[in-house]
Amino acid sequence: MQSNMPTVTSRDCPFCKIVRSEVPSYNIFEDDVSLAFLDKRPLFPGHCLLIPKEHYETLIDLPALLVAPLFKNAQLLARAMEKGLSAEGTFVAINNRISQSVPHLHIHIVPRHKKDGLKGFFWPRQHYKDEAEILSVQNLLRATIAELKSEQHL
Repeated sequence: MQSNMPTVTSRDCPFCKIVRSEVPSYNIFEDDVSLAFLDKRPLFPGHCLLIPKEHYETLIDLPALLVAPLFKNAQLLARAMEKGLSAEGTFVAINNRISQSVPHLHIHIVPRHKKDGLKGFFWPRQHYKDEAEILSVQNLLRATIAELKSEQHL
């Protein structure tokens, strides 16, 4: 299968640079397998990207052994949004090649509310008011994730 995406090595990949702390990001979760950070152009506050720490371009490229741990973390983040941000639900999506802005597998996890204005796939992007709002959402999600993880170990 031929890809229209430019070849990007882990050295050049913007998300790999985030993993290596070469580029700043608003991280909300990290473990041995993955890293989650707030999207720079969110659909709504709390919209985050969950990435494997190793460079894989698409879901198809992800080794089978990483599928379960990565999606377990996606599930944790979705729960954190519902609980911490009082979201009525979440939208969880992956683009493979088409509409994939960065050729590094990433899962969008977006908090949703009824009548939030998202219709189809033509979504207006929302911006954070300022860095204080970004930090507030970041801290809230981090705290909620920690709480949910501690509940799992009861």
